[in-house]
Amino acid sequence: MTSPAAPGAPIRVLIADDQDMVRTGFRFFLDAQPDITVVAEAADGEEAVALARTLRPDVCLLDIRMPRLDGLAATRLLAGPDVADPMRVVVVTTFDLDEYVYGALRGGACGFLLKDSGPTLLAEAVRAAAAGDALVSPSVTVRLLKHLTRAPRQAAPVRTAAPAEPPAEPLTDRELDVVRLVALGRTNAEIAAGLYVSLSTVKTHLSSVQLKLHARNRVEIAAWAWQHGHARPAS
Repeated sequence: MTSPAAPGAPIRVLIADDQDMVRTGFRFFLDAQPDITVVAEAADGEEAVALARTLRPDVCLLDIRMPRLDGLAATRLLAGPDVADPMRVVVVTTFDLDEYVYGALRGGACGFLLKDSGPTLLAEAVRAAAAGDALVSPSVTVRLLKHLTRAPRQAAPVRTAAPAEPPAEPLTDRELDVVRLVALGRTNAEIAAGLYVSLSTVKTHLSSVQLKLHARNRVEIAAWAWQHGHARPAS
């Protein structure tokens, strides 16, 4: 996985969208953030993959419907399970379709955002991805994870992201508390506040959980929680 941006350095972002106005709007807002800078734009998936591999941005924002190579295929090439040094990809789209959400997250994306989510959430998604976290639009988060507990109607075109096997080493009660909150879409800060622990403690628990579950990111942790019946608020 691409290393996080150095402390104090701006988060370097690549924007890929076939609409000039979308790219311009995203660049205008993101460049206005003190901690984010746009380093490249691409109008199609092939150009996005080439630029990403050359420039190694901290975060790639990819639209789904693009010419030459769509965003889902580009995501698999940049962040898929078989990529030796996966990059951080956030898929941004107009279309709130389950098949797109599944394809993006199973292809290695660490975020899924609707274009109408607003600029503030866009910046939050970039920051979350750069920090190794994940952000999925609130309108699709719980629906998506609930669906992951059900067998898909058709075989998925790519390998499922959620680890299917039980962990070799059981999760502790506190780790399960953290996992439940991750599955409900809580941020690290919200988990820390809810459990009355420090942010560093939450990050330590998440690192341990990732190792035990062989999960690539918090999206896979959340999917595992839903699949194994742990996605319920602690009583």
